[in-house]
Amino acid sequence: MKLNRLKKIITLNILVASTIAVQAQTAKYVVLVSIDGFRPDFYLDKSWPTPNLQQLVASGSYAKGVRCIFPSVTYPSHTTLITGTFPAKHGITYNTMPNEENKYEWTTDAKKIKAETLWQAARKKGLKSASVSWPISVGAEVDYNLPEIWSETNMADRKSAISALATPKGLLEEMEKYAIGDVDMEDLNLSSLAMDENNSRMAAYILRKYKPNLLSIHIAGVDGAEHKDGRSGDGVSKAVASADHAVMNLMDAIKKAGMQDSTTIIITGDHGFVNVEKTLSPNVWLTEMGVDSKVGKEEPMAKFQSAGGSAFFHLKNSKDLTLLKKVRQKLADLPAEYKQMFRIVERDELTKIGADPHASFALAAANGVYIQDATTGPVSVPKKGGAHGYFPDSPEIRTGFIIAGAGVKNGVILESINLEDVAPTVARVLGFSLTNPDGKAVTQFLK
Repeated sequence: MKLNRLKKIITLNILVASTIAVQAQTAKYVVLVSIDGFRPDFYLDKSWPTPNLQQLVASGSYAKGVRCIFPSVTYPSHTTLITGTFPAKHGITYNTMPNEENKYEWTTDAKKIKAETLWQAARKKGLKSASVSWPISVGAEVDYNLPEIWSETNMADRKSAISALATPKGLLEEMEKYAIGDVDMEDLNLSSLAMDENNSRMAAYILRKYKPNLLSIHIAGVDGAEHKDGRSGDGVSKAVASADHAVMNLMDAIKKAGMQDSTTIIITGDHGFVNVEKTLSPNVWLTEMGVDSKVGKEEPMAKFQSAGGSAFFHLKNSKDLTLLKKVRQKLADLPAEYKQMFRIVERDELTKIGADPHASFALAAANGVYIQDATTGPVSVPKKGGAHGYFPDSPEIRTGFIIAGAGVKNGVILESINLEDVAPTVARVLGFSLTNPDGKAVTQFLK
């Protein structure tokens, strides 16, 4: 009797666990779209040419803004999007980082990511994944992968590098045969909006042919337009329309693949944008102090590492409190016209928001100020265009978030979510969890 009762209890527990697992997975497929430089007004303000984004808003739910990480730049932010962790944990603290020879270069190897990615977690779950043009995805644990990469000798040549590093081998050639045609080098780089169109068409083909449970895609054109024009202008409008059309290609593929009732689509980004009026070169102040901040084969005694709307102060010897005190005094003695161009973000605050653990402190630029690495010349000169990298408390630097499709409630509007919440939300939809994320799933959006 006791044995039969024990069997019944075990069976009941298994059934309950299975039910919970089924309930936890709200969709079979997730398409995660990151539009570089994506802003909430692109879907909240109907004057923007975004009919497809606005259709997703009408049928799904959204946040009025997403609080970014610090610095709010592309590669650290995309790593947060794919891991749900802050830079201090995932290890990608800036767009460019030193290699073994201390040469600063764009990080592209997924092995440099120290936190678990959605791709890895999906594979552990036994799910298939795909990715198109996602930053730091070379060699990632992705079944169908066309990474964001370029030739070592020519950054304009992405085609040959993607071909060489695609998974499986020959995937780009398959795309040329069935999805995009025999394209030129310029059709896959940032020189034109054709890159967004072709990347979305390749992603659409992968959705229809291979039906991955998770597909991530990076749409890059808007960022370049905003760097050039600022937050508005003809170039920005064209790039936003192009990104919206890329989203349409994905929506169309989901429908044609018969996945419409089982797919959740998420549109988000890495950062917003701020209009720029002038530059600030804090390394010039170090030069005035007799401190050489130029990076060579070795790190300098001290430097400000710029990230657009911010700069992080580094000491070669973190225990050199004498030099740290002198630099702080230099900043304290600056004329008011310079002091109003930034605020100091202390180490405790950097730790709280998961920023670079090696920086002594940071400068958060005021809106309109763009920080650069120059060590000589004027401290500040006029500059036009747009930038990011700003502290997350700037409303203009917030990115956007739309979620629609299977398992999603209609009409839920949240004032704000956090960038590190996106990956746990994707994981929750697909019925798995990430290892030690900093963010949490935004369950208010889910049925």
